[in-house]
Amino acid sequence: MIYVVGLGPGGEDQLTPRALAALEQCDVIVGYKTYIDLIAPRFEGRKELVVSPMKGEVQRCEDALRRSLAGSTVGVVSSGDPGVYGMAGIMLEVAAGRDEVTVVPGVTAACAAAAVLGAPLTHDFAVVSLSDLLTPWKLIARRLEAAAAGDFVICLYNPMSRGRPDNLRLACETLLKTKSADTAAGWVRSAGRDGEEAHLTTLGALADEKLDMFCTAIVGSSATKFLDGRLVTPRGYQRP
Repeated sequence: MIYVVGLGPGGEDQLTPRALAALEQCDVIVGYKTYIDLIAPRFEGRKELVVSPMKGEVQRCEDALRRSLAGSTVGVVSSGDPGVYGMAGIMLEVAAGRDEVTVVPGVTAACAAAAVLGAPLTHDFAVVSLSDLLTPWKLIARRLEAAAAGDFVICLYNPMSRGRPDNLRLACETLLKTKSADTAAGWVRSAGRDGEEAHLTTLGALADEKLDMFCTAIVGSSATKFLDGRLVTPRGYQRP
C-alpha cells in the first residue's frame, strides 16, 4: 500500500488523526527534506525516512512504487494537502493501473493562512500558484485575469522566490487592471509553524512586499473588509 499523506501546515497538532494513523502503518516514509524534517521528531528511529531533492518528484514516486511492490507499506508526504500542488497526482500517474494508492488529505496553505488572517475565504475563492516553473506565465496571467473579473477572493501560492523575484509584482499589476488598489489583502509567512507572522495590507501595497516560498497571500473580493484587525469576507446572508 502507498499512502500519499498531507501533513498540513507543519505542526504535529495540525496533522489529522487519519494522516497520523496512515503514517503509523508505513514501513517507509519518503519526501522532500523540508517535509521529512517536519515528521522526523516523531518517526525517526521507528520508520525508514527517505529524503529526496526538490524537482525529484517523479523519481520519488517511482521509488515509492518500487518499495511497495517489494512488500513495504510506503508513505509519500506533502505539506498541506497532497492533492493541492502536491504529490497525489504524480503518484497516481506513476502507479496508473494499480489500486494500492490511498490519498490522505491535509489542511492546505490557503485554509491555514486564512485562519491566521481571519475569515477571508468565507465566500467563493480561487487559488493560483505564481510559480511558472511548470506553468507558463501567460497562462497564470490569464487565470488571474479571470479570477479578478469574477470578483473572487484570490489566494496566491508561491508568490516569489530568488529565481522569480518579479512574479508577485506582475500578478498584482494584472489584478489591478480589474480590482481596486485599496482592495483588502493580507499575507502569512510559515502558517502553523514556528516563526509564523501575519500582515494585513492592500492589493496596491502587496506588490512591494518581500515574500518568499513560505508565504501565502490572499487578495480579497470587493466585499472583503478589515474587521477588528482581521480580514473578513461576508458570507452573503441577508441581514436586517
